[in-house]
Amino acid sequence: MTVPSPRPATIGADADAGADLLIHGGDVLTVDEAGTVVHDGAVAVRDGEIVEVGPAGELRARYAAADTLDATGCLVLPGLVNAHTHLAMTLLRGRADDVTLQGFLERVLRWESELLSADNVATAIRVAIAESVRAGVTSALDMYWFHEAAERVAREAGWRLHTGPTFMDVPGPPDGMAYEDRMEWARRDLAGRARRPGMRPVLFAHSAYTLSPEQLTEIADLAREFDALLHIHAAENATEVATVEVLYGKRPVELLDSLGLLGPDLLLAHAVDLTGSEIAALARTGTSVAHCPVSNLKLGCGIAPVPRMLSAGVTVGLGTDGAVSSNTLDVLRSLGLAALVHKAGGDPTAVGAEQAVRMATIEGARALGLDAQLGSLEAGKRADLIVLDLSGAHLAPRHDLWSTLAYAARAEDVRDTLVDGRLLMRDRTLTTLDEGAALAELAALVSRSDLV
Repeated sequence: MTVPSPRPATIGADADAGADLLIHGGDVLTVDEAGTVVHDGAVAVRDGEIVEVGPAGELRARYAAADTLDATGCLVLPGLVNAHTHLAMTLLRGRADDVTLQGFLERVLRWESELLSADNVATAIRVAIAESVRAGVTSALDMYWFHEAAERVAREAGWRLHTGPTFMDVPGPPDGMAYEDRMEWARRDLAGRARRPGMRPVLFAHSAYTLSPEQLTEIADLAREFDALLHIHAAENATEVATVEVLYGKRPVELLDSLGLLGPDLLLAHAVDLTGSEIAALARTGTSVAHCPVSNLKLGCGIAPVPRMLSAGVTVGLGTDGAVSSNTLDVLRSLGLAALVHKAGGDPTAVGAEQAVRMATIEGARALGLDAQLGSLEAGKRADLIVLDLSGAHLAPRHDLWSTLAYAARAEDVRDTLVDGRLLMRDRTLTTLDEGAALAELAALVSRSDLV
């Protein structure tokens, strides 16, 4: 729905007409349920929250803003949600290319055990956050070791990082912690977390081939105790499925279902190799999926049955995976590929432009259980948004903004990135993170590394 004039069908007005920031003058793609677009629109922000969206003229007259951002000639839209990634893998980008998933895992697990520490994760994630902010990513679900170090860096940068304890019962884990000690450590971590707007507790269970059914059940019980999101790799390729079948006599999603793990607080990464009955089980239980088309193609895993999942009513968000398996943290690239790759079966409507944009925004937020606070530009939601410069020749003309985003926009088009109403990038300059220093620190770390 397009709102061309005076009174939008959106989105709250505020009696106290003060605002911290007014973004005005651009086309506002709200990604609300109706698909509202406000041409020459504005977004008023106070205390990190959107207080009103509407025509620019009306909001300029109503709000005395401490700061303004002129978005004329730009598109204002919700920040992108990376629903599955391993951010600090920027440290190993390019070290495991053109191999199978199993070959990739063998190399990376060995390198991680040799190289990772809290300091090294902090170094790598600074570069990951810089890359993400430049690409308009305002929120990411990050499964990785030394999550406390990652959270510290994200807090310093003002970036929305969803992370927490990771369970993976493998020999010589990078943090040196045996599984038997990890449960109590995770309990202390969750118990010590303060609830913040736009955030929720998260636990990570790596997979059904690195954790036993008993361990998976124990982790799920802990997640339920703290109302935490549980995130797990599942059905990434046929070899993984066969491995789990040999171990436990069930396919990964069948196993998770038999253990009672499927449900609205479980988010699966990948879900490439699924049967019809497994898709039905995901829909029946409200289990969500993070679709990672770039890494799935690069590792030769296949193409997830996203159109079938969407038809069944499964919530599907988008992820980049780590910068080793995809070489990029650019959600716009995943968005564009998600809109294209499923047409290979002969149906150009399989995943449309609007659906792909929603997967990168509101559906990603829904997969995290945070769609009431993130993922669209509506009053009462957190002010996580981006301003995309529409002046490039590759974006002209713009007959349809959804299509422009899905098929033509690039990460370099992102001009401004805001999280909780705070400008993390203004006019393509990062404001909360020293990008040059971060890159130099990563380069120095890589030069000291001796990986074979």
